[in-house]
Amino acid sequence: MRLTRRGILAGAASLVASPAVRAQAGYPDRLVTIVVPFAAGGTTDLLGRVVAERLASRTGGTFIVENKAGAGGNLGVAAVARAPADGYTLTMGTVSTHAINPSVYRKMPYDHVKDFTPLSLIASVPNLLMVNVGLPVRTVAELITLLKREPGKYSFASSGAGTSTHMAGELFKLNTGTDIIHVPYRSSGQVTQDLLAGQVHMTFDNITVAWPHVEAGRIRALATATPERLPFAPDLPALSEFIPGFAATSWHGLFAPAATPPAIVERISTEVQALLREPDVVEKLKKVGVTPVGSTRTEFASHIAAETARWKEVATRAGVHID
Repeated sequence: MRLTRRGILAGAASLVASPAVRAQAGYPDRLVTIVVPFAAGGTTDLLGRVVAERLASRTGGTFIVENKAGAGGNLGVAAVARAPADGYTLTMGTVSTHAINPSVYRKMPYDHVKDFTPLSLIASVPNLLMVNVGLPVRTVAELITLLKREPGKYSFASSGAGTSTHMAGELFKLNTGTDIIHVPYRSSGQVTQDLLAGQVHMTFDNITVAWPHVEAGRIRALATATPERLPFAPDLPALSEFIPGFAATSWHGLFAPAATPPAIVERISTEVQALLREPDVVEKLKKVGVTPVGSTRTEFASHIAAETARWKEVATRAGVHID
């Protein structure tokens, strides 16, 4: 085929004029909202605000966080699934909203795979097993003994039915053969208040929320729900030391509605991966026990698939269903 100067210029002009290229070049030219489907003050909110701040700095655009809590995160995420697929409404998603909820809610207001484009896995966050300081146990072994001695007497709190902290508790019950009453709350803040007050006996919660109370001696941490001990807290045992293979880690990522223009998807994903390599961001997150990830879109999609299968098995074994 003979290439002429006119043909080359025409091809270049069509490339410049393509909607995808125009969308990427001009994005963002107005307000971008990142929906956090949980209450303010929690880990998802913290990470959403870090991402919004750094995306604004890196792109020169305006990014804000909107908290829209309810139904274990389903309310806010469903709103984004219905939003225009133009890159101006995004959502923070978690192990709850994009791996656990599809298996525990009988009716889901969105399809966690078909309705979204995964942008990047932002971070993984360890959960801690904690008890009220008045409970007469100081080790995981002592806790299991106490729970088995008086089945059905003690309670564990979570930040909502179907959340990662709820399912961590269910996984603990399955693996230890214990009978503990689940008490769901609407936020981690409420869980912390009632654990401090002794209204509930134990909980699993994100290290970002719990650690200040542990350090102050107001809550007793027994173990981390990770396969290995944390560099952040090397003296704290891993639950896997008592229950082989135990792992119940929270994770958080960024999603766009399905059919968002590929150029915008790629722009956001690339920027998120880059901001999570910024030394000040890495230091800030690691100080509160968070491990920054910054995965590619393909890696994130694979992670979601694996986690969905894993938590579906746990939900089935535990008989967890929410109408």
